Amino acid sequence: MTLNKDNVLEIIGKICPDVQTYEHRDQFSIIVPKQYLLEVAKELRENPETKFEQCIDITAIDWLTKPFRYEVVIFLYSLTYKNRIRIKVPIEEKKPECPSVTSIWESANWYERETFDMYGIKFKDHPFLRRFYMPEDYNDPETGEPIYPLRKDYPLMGVPEALPLPPYPEKYGEVTN
Repeated sequence: MTLNKDNVLEIIGKICPDVQTYEHRDQFSIIVPKQYLLEVAKELRENPETKFEQCIDITAIDWLTKPFRYEVVIFLYSLTYKNRIRIKVPIEEKKPECPSVTSIWESANWYERETFDMYGIKFKDHPFLRRFYMPEDYNDPETGEPIYPLRKDYPLMGVPEALPLPPYPEKYGEVTN
């Protein structure tokens, strides 16, 4: 059964009148303000007409110049209907925070931790939010502020003096020991 977009909009529209949609190459996304995220997610999971039982991934996008700099993207899959949908949640730059969906899908736990570690978006009410790949003390040596590698303002050459760069024989000639 293919995803009936109008049906999804009708279901979500009762909860979130501000819902917007986006479709690219037959991939359907709904854009939901963060105050409605938990209600919308729960409805998408529990409604017999949608049944999105599985959270397959969570990530973020850093738009840098948009009014809502970040966008959290939650990828869902319906095992019952074999459909996919994305929930996109715009997040402001000043206080990058989003409600955690771990109470709805346990698999969101690690995905939210990864997104926090790479983008610095905090997931409110997450059971154990901490860095995932980077060391806990991964901070800018000049300011002491935590830094997040997938943000657009991350230094292109990495953090100065954090790790030595590997040899670059194309530029400096062959490396001799």
